[in-house]
Amino acid sequence: MMNLPLNIDFSGKVVVVTGAGGVLCGDMARAFAQAGAKVAALDLNEDAVKKLADECKAEGYICEGYKANVLEPEALAAVHEKVLTDLGPCDILINGAGGNNPRATTDNEYQHEAQEGQKTFFDLDAGGVDFVFKLNFQGTLLPTQAFAKDMVERKSGCILNISSMNAYTPLTKIPAYSAAKAGISNFTQWLATHFAGTGIRCNAIAPGFLVSNQNRALLFNPDGTPTKRSDKILRNTPMNRFVDSAELLGGVFFLCDDKAASAITGVVLPIDAGFAAYSGV
Repeated sequence: MMNLPLNIDFSGKVVVVTGAGGVLCGDMARAFAQAGAKVAALDLNEDAVKKLADECKAEGYICEGYKANVLEPEALAAVHEKVLTDLGPCDILINGAGGNNPRATTDNEYQHEAQEGQKTFFDLDAGGVDFVFKLNFQGTLLPTQAFAKDMVERKSGCILNISSMNAYTPLTKIPAYSAAKAGISNFTQWLATHFAGTGIRCNAIAPGFLVSNQNRALLFNPDGTPTKRSDKILRNTPMNRFVDSAELLGGVFFLCDDKAASAITGVVLPIDAGFAAYSGV
């Protein structure tokens, strides 16, 4: 059982979480299930969300796993129908699917430091950049189109998007991911305005630097010591540490609670150990 950060009761709520096959959104799905919600865990990795659902059910919670490609409207429509049948109409949508791609990443931080054999800005793959934009932006837009209709019909609901520290200040090496996440922050504000008269709130969280299987090799050397990039991050983080995935849950619960955050919409909440607040001086 997880140690939940807030005693918020989501009983009776249907929560749809995309990207739930990953660690961060998997934790969010577990937390909502433990808080009483009926959770639909969506991911392209069907085995991962089925395993998550089985574990939640074994603990006495309600969770169903569904294979879903967030870039295919027809597939999302089919999953939406399954969720309606199994759990009911969506009350809360967590748009967690997203990520980067090596084809859209440079090897060097600065062009003038580029060495022979490195992938520079001029070597970025157009298809890789396009994939990153699609995965992050359309991977948020399309599930919203599929599930927000439930909310419009009942004049209530909450959408939570996942932005990033990159949206505030772009990080070196990852231009496509930084720009795509900036788009998510902007899109969150657009959705908040567009749906304001329907009773739907739309916000986002911007996680700080977390250690995950995807970035562990970038942050730590094989012997466990921090890399130069890791040193830079910690020097510019006032709390001088990385964020733990469980530390996202308090902000997630707060923004998704209709009573606690009833007048909050269009907000992007940093959960970053102070990174966005520090100028480096």
